Amino acid sequence: MSGTRAEAPSPRLPEHIRRQRRHTLELLTVCAIGLVPWTILLACTLPSGYTVRQWRTTWVGFDVLLLLAMAATALLGWRRHRGVVVAAVSTGALLVCDAWFDVSLALGTPDVWGAAALAVCVELPLAGFLIHRVLGMLKLVQWPEAAKGVR
Repeated sequence: MSGTRAEAPSPRLPEHIRRQRRHTLELLTVCAIGLVPWTILLACTLPSGYTVRQWRTTWVGFDVLLLLAMAATALLGWRRHRGVVVAAVSTGALLVCDAWFDVSLALGTPDVWGAAALAVCVELPLAGFLIHRVLGMLKLVQWPEAAKGVR
């Protein structure tokens, strides 16, 4: 490694960060507002039952995605890599989705009790644990904006 020093951040950086934050929040706000009529349309037009193809492929694919997210979380955690935050939040979200779909698709069948037990005893607690741990990690971070009063 050479003895050169890292350049100081540009004085315009805080303004750039504020602008990016504002644009991101505007995009998310528009998307959230746009999702309201879409959700209402789906609620009014989708059939209550539907025969699907590739059921096995869908569920096995989802579980492979969940497995990869868990493995990435474990690997990044063992390596103490900051990317563990993204992996853990993603894993938590996938676990909540898995619980939702398992239970909602089993409603009206005898399988609903097993799905509910798995959701309540395994999937949701693990998701909650991961999110809780990420929030704990974020409390340890010294955000530059907080130190300088950037909003």
